[in-house]
Amino acid sequence: MASIKDLDVGEKFSSKLEEIRTKLLSQAMGEMLNEATVEFCQAHKQYMKSVLDTCSKKCWDDETMFETIQVYTEELKRQNSVMRERSGERPEILGSIQDKESHKELLIQKIEQLKQEQAKNRELIHSQNKANKDRLKNLNKIKEIFQERLSLEIRKIQGEKLQFIFRNINHKNPQSAYTFLLRITEDGVYQIVSCDPPLAQMDHLERRLQETNNLSAFLSNVRKEFVALNNITKTA
Repeated sequence: MASIKDLDVGEKFSSKLEEIRTKLLSQAMGEMLNEATVEFCQAHKQYMKSVLDTCSKKCWDDETMFETIQVYTEELKRQNSVMRERSGERPEILGSIQDKESHKELLIQKIEQLKQEQAKNRELIHSQNKANKDRLKNLNKIKEIFQERLSLEIRKIQGEKLQFIFRNINHKNPQSAYTFLLRITEDGVYQIVSCDPPLAQMDHLERRLQETNNLSAFLSNVRKEFVALNNITKTA
């Protein structure tokens, strides 16, 4: 009878420990996602400000050019009127008018070019907004995978590295840690710094990650390799 009670107490204690571990993991992942979201939003705001400033300058240039064209048009009307009154008296006026017509055509071409650039900027802003939404969606997806499926903890290590810690791989010792260090180069390339215990397939998985940039799939495959390694160790 005493052994049954002791077993119940042990099960309750294990359940409580698992509840505390899950809560701490959720809090840590929530804080990390919030930090990543804030940094991402700040970068997006800076980018949007730069694009809007450029568009504002283009609009101001357009208005100036339209005003210039209006001035030239009025001047052409005036000179045409003079030409009708003094036909044949001053041939140089005709040359001046032709020059102004040529200048007008150049201004019109410049305006069309500016309109095309503004259209490209609007398309770029639209694409950036869509990419931002996709990245936020991916962050949420990765967070769910971390918490619900991979039993994964992520720590930021000095030197701009991330340590990924997998648990619940060894059923006899669920808290046993299987880890690897990852860093991102200045060119945005993922690189594996170390892995403990070593995985024979890590080089292949790293190359695949660099080709696809699919971090969630990479983490899932790394966990599978750790599980396979643990199973081999048990049967050895």
